[in-house]
Parts: sequence; C-alpha cells; structure tokens
Amino acid sequence: MTRLSARSSNVPPNGPAKAPPVRRDDDGPRTGIAVKTRPKTKKPSLYKVLLLNDDYTPMEFVVHVLERLFGKSHEEAIRIMLHVHHKGVGICGVYTYEIAETKAGQVMDLARQQQHPLQCTIEKDGIE
Repeated sequence: MTRLSARSSNVPPNGPAKAPPVRRDDDGPRTGIAVKTRPKTKKPSLYKVLLLNDDYTPMEFVVHVLERLFGKSHEEAIRIMLHVHHKGVGICGVYTYEIAETKAGQVMDLARQQQHPLQCTIEKDGIE
C-alpha cells in the first residue's frame, strides 16, 4: 500500500480551508432581512368654506344650501345662517383643499341658478 503525503492529497498545505469570518454589526451577526422604511406622510392642509353675507340672498335659500350641500341639520343651518347674517361671514365646514373648492363651486353654481348674489370662498385653516 502506498502512503499519500499531505502534498499529494486535496488538503492544502496549511490545513483544511476555514470558513470566512462572520461579519458582525453592533447588534450581532447579520440576519439577511431587508427592512423597507416607509416614508412619513404629511396630513393634508385643511380649508374653511366660508359664506359671505349680502343684503339680497333670502335666509331660506342660505338654510337650504347648508342643508343640501353641507349636510347640516335644519337647526344647525339656521344657526350658521344667523351667524352669517349678524357677523358677515360664517363657516360651513372644514375640508381638504379639493373638497373645499368643490363645495364652494357648488354653492356659487346653485346661487347663480337661483339668481342670488351669494358669495362663498375658502380660506386655509390655521389649526394644523
């Protein structure tokens, strides 16, 4: 029987191959899990829909607008209408920009259809 020397075998001269060292982070070995971070979303700005007082639009029409377009109860619509009448301006609701713009446009369209000079505008809400 012939004897194999260490050089003639498949074993390297320095001994068997060692596994590469495990890389460690501060918290231990890497686990190989990818973590996806979510971008932080910013809440949308809010806008007040405002009705402006005039001397020609009937109070009943303003109450109708508040009930139909803003979903106010009859009592709440009367309260807002009286506030507009006495203070000159009143808040119909607070919405995101697109909804506020749409609501103001609906008010203006309905007022024009009924030949009333009612004005409605939006204003950025200061609370954020």
